Amino acid sequence: MPKSAFFEAVVGAPGPAQRRAIAKTITLLESTRADHRQAADALLTELLPHSGRSLRLGISGVPGVGKSTFIEALGLFLIERGHRVAVLAVDPSSSVSGGSILGDKTRMERLSMDERAYIRPSPSSGTLGGVAEKTREAMLVCEAAGYDIVIVETVGVGQSETAVAGMSDMYVLLQLPNAGDDLQAIKKGVMELADLVVINKADIDAAAATRAQAQIASSLRLLGLHHHPDHVAYDQLQWQAQVMQLSALKAEGLDRFWAAVSQFQALQQGNGRFAAKRQQQSLAWMWERIQAGLKHEFSEAPAVRAALHDTTERVLAGRLAPSTAARELLAQFFGDHHA
Repeated sequence: MPKSAFFEAVVGAPGPAQRRAIAKTITLLESTRADHRQAADALLTELLPHSGRSLRLGISGVPGVGKSTFIEALGLFLIERGHRVAVLAVDPSSSVSGGSILGDKTRMERLSMDERAYIRPSPSSGTLGGVAEKTREAMLVCEAAGYDIVIVETVGVGQSETAVAGMSDMYVLLQLPNAGDDLQAIKKGVMELADLVVINKADIDAAAATRAQAQIASSLRLLGLHHHPDHVAYDQLQWQAQVMQLSALKAEGLDRFWAAVSQFQALQQGNGRFAAKRQQQSLAWMWERIQAGLKHEFSEAPAVRAALHDTTERVLAGRLAPSTAARELLAQFFGDHHA
């Protein structure tokens, strides 16, 4: 079967034509039109065998931590060493804010102008699941185009951190030097996701950065992250979450950061966890989209829509148990579909 023109352009030689093809392909993937979705699914199937060969790096951090500066400094550091870098964003807040990643793209001016880098804002509509889905698909396109480092940045807060961790090989949490003074500010759930904690802006206050590094390292030990004391031999094959300092603004410490990332990648590939994690993520993505699709179909079913107001009122008034209400609405849904 002949390959599509989109496919040939995406996997073709690097350059302006390829970048335009990537942008058009991702725009097609973001469309909700049924005919576009069908074309996008066919194209994804074509591209899939050419994807998966990158290192997927998830990056999160509190506002003001310097994510854009860090990503640009890291991107420039990597392309100087022969890599091609794609930067994608998960931004569930963009439908309200107008898309802060557009500002980030302006701030990453040097990186966005380089032919060896590709920066893409996240779609500006839909739920977090929808945004995360489009980012995952955009990642596959960038990988098929030959970008060997894909950086997924979270611009929003809360669930988006979990979403980014769920689509990356390594999750990096950026912190400010004064973060160690108030460990309550670091959510336990987010800390448990982190493979590497980076204290950025270490040049501003070296003493505070060192104190933060010690306190965060101590909290990681208290959480017992990645630690299996009953399996010492296994432990040596396990990655221990690390804490380090750097200054993205001065591009200091990037070599140590990349050495830690490379060590993580080698260890995870050696113990088989790298491939296993990717497989788990693919299945989780499939089930997430099934659940989202079923939820959408359920809410749009005529019989459900007809009964929903009255059922909701009865639940609110305490006349109907929520579990009974759910069963009744599901019966309406299945009855609608079997009719």
